[in-house]
Formats: sequence, C-alpha cells, structure tokens
Amino acid sequence: MKRLLLISLLLLSGCSSEPASPKGDHGNADKPKVALIMKSLANEFFSTMVKGAETYQAENPDQFELVVNGIKDERDLGRQVALVEEMIASNVDAIVIAPADSKALVPVLRRAKKAGIVVVNIDNRLDTEVLAAEGVEIPFVGPDNKAGAKQVGAYLASKLKQGDGVCILEGVLTSFNGQQRFAGFAEAMQDAGIKVIDHQTAEWEMSKANTIASSMLSEHPETKAVLAANDSMALGAVAAVKAAGRSGEVLIVGFDNISAVQQAIRDGKILATADQHGDQLAVFGIEKALQLLQDPQAVVEDVETPVDLITQESLTK
Repeated sequence: MKRLLLISLLLLSGCSSEPASPKGDHGNADKPKVALIMKSLANEFFSTMVKGAETYQAENPDQFELVVNGIKDERDLGRQVALVEEMIASNVDAIVIAPADSKALVPVLRRAKKAGIVVVNIDNRLDTEVLAAEGVEIPFVGPDNKAGAKQVGAYLASKLKQGDGVCILEGVLTSFNGQQRFAGFAEAMQDAGIKVIDHQTAEWEMSKANTIASSMLSEHPETKAVLAANDSMALGAVAAVKAAGRSGEVLIVGFDNISAVQQAIRDGKILATADQHGDQLAVFGIEKALQLLQDPQAVVEDVETPVDLITQESLTK
C-alpha cells in the first residue's frame, strides 16, 4: 500500500503544470515574443519586409521570437483586426503592424496596449486624430511619404514641359501613406507648372491600375505621364501604356523599389521610384518595440526612416 501511495504521489507530481503567468506577463522576459502583422503578403514590397525581419531574427535568435501574419487582400480590414485580436489572445509582448487602414485599426490596437502589449506602427501612419480620440499613443516608424513622392515627382517634372498633363493612380483613400504620396506628387506637379488632368484610386492593385490607366489614356490622350502611388500600380500602368501603343511616349513613376520595377527602370519602361528600404522597414519597427520593452517608461516618439530616389542612373552606379 505504501508503495502504491508513493507511485501515486510521484505521478501527481510529474503531471503538475507551471503556475499561470500573472496578467501583464507576456512570457519569457529574457526572450520577448514580437508579432509582425503585415498587409498583403502577395505584394512583393511586404514579402520583402517579412524576409528582412526573419533574417534579423535569425541573426539575433536570443533577443526575441518572431511571429509573422498577413492578409491576402490589402482591403481585408476585418481579417487584419482579427489578427491583432489573435495576437492579444496569444499573449505576445509586442505588435509591429503595417495597418491596412489608418483609422479602422486604432480601436483594436488600443485594446492591445490596454492588455500590456507594446505596439509600434510601421509603413502606413495611423490617424493622429483617431489616436487622440481613443486616448492612445503609438509610435510611427517609417519614411516621410510625402517627401519621397515629391522627390519622384520632381524628377519626373524635369523630363516634362510646363503645361504638360499627367494622371495619378492613388492608393487606398483611407491610408495615410497613400494620401501623403498623392500630396507629394501633386505638389511637385504644381511647383513645375504641370497639370494633373485625372487622378483615381486603384487601391494598390496592379490589375485595377491597368484597367484605370487604360481608361485614363483613352479619355485623356494628351497624357504625358502616369504617377503611381506604389510599384504594383506602376507595373499595371506599364501594361496599359503598352496596350495603347504608347510605350516610350508616356512616362511612368512608382513608389517602393520592388525588384520588378528595378528591372523595368533598367529597361526604360519606368522612369523612377522611391526606395523606402523595405528590407529594413520592419526591422526598424522591431528595434523600436524591443527598445520600448526594455524601457517601458521611455518617451513614445516617432522614428523617421530614409527614403531615396531611384533612377536608371542610381541603379547603374
């Protein structure tokens, strides 16, 4: 009987679990878990960001764990909100997010912060008015999209004549980065005395940009250039210009510096783009998150990251 009692006690001891972590303790403090939540991973720009983050984690395996999530369609706001909720439930230490919408993601990110999770905003800045209304501070780590677009626009303007007409393909209208890129393009055109004869959203999508650019070229045959708020739309414009038989006549610029556009620039199909160093952008956000985890009392400040003009000349240097 004593032997049976001893075996029973040993079995009970072996089946016991660790005590649950107290509220606010998000796991191993020596190795925090960072969730990277992206927009569409079908877009090369965001897949490049993920590869950069994974490479950084592999080079620093003792510093943090990385969990990567993304949505299939950049307009699927509901799924991105659900991903944040899943990460809250998973008890991650930090969320680094490229929000698909500047306003819609703020409430769920406020809940994440209330749960004790560090939140860092990358790529597309969250709306400052909505953040203030929700009473939450979230640092933005990313480039000045307006300045980057203005650089690209000014370079394009140097290849045009005063009075020429251009069209602009905008991103998702509720995305701050899309708004800022449109503003930068428009300001560069105004400064150069060039007319914006049409502008429409193609919602970051190549196929939609192809359709809209085709319509623009048909309706406005005087178009001398198309300015696209991202490189996927620029590639859509390239196809539209080719289909219209106007390759070499209509100049095209983009924004993001994805590899396909680098080749198109070398081939003379696209004039220029802006490089916001996508391979490092998520890394910059992760570094900010780790800093805030180490010092929870640190002042929440934005971090401006570089953005550079990319042309045929710069690619051949």
